[in-house]
Amino acid sequence: MPGSIFLMKVCIVSSCGGHLTEVRDFLSAYSRYEFFYVINDTIDLPVDMEGRTVVISHSERDLLFLKNLYEAFVILRRHRPNVLLSTGAGPIVPFAVVGRFFFGTKVIFVETITRIRRPSLTARLMYFIAHYFYYQWRELEHFFPKGKYFGPLL
Repeated sequence: MPGSIFLMKVCIVSSCGGHLTEVRDFLSAYSRYEFFYVINDTIDLPVDMEGRTVVISHSERDLLFLKNLYEAFVILRRHRPNVLLSTGAGPIVPFAVVGRFFFGTKVIFVETITRIRRPSLTARLMYFIAHYFYYQWRELEHFFPKGKYFGPLL
């Protein structure tokens, strides 16, 4: 269509608490695009998250992971984001698997700033799934040789 531009849609996947606070600090990087959040718990939402947040089941490395895979499939099929973005924790894994391998969604993972010397379990999994993998401390370089050091993003 003449005059139309490609509109990117970003899905921010996060557990609640520190990970959500951290990924929301990147708002300037994704606010120019259409975006929505997927979180794993019901919380009091800031005004800017109201109407653009989906809540999924809270899995802690248990069988609810299978439910999260199903939830990811339903949500990603409905919203069709171009990009998944996360700093962790667990909810990004089922979304990245479903998004990348079923829908061709690009996956960006940023290891949380709180991991200075040793990577999180989520990062160790996401290193093999994400298209773009970033870490914020040079001490993690030997864990993620194909990742990109970006320095502290906060």
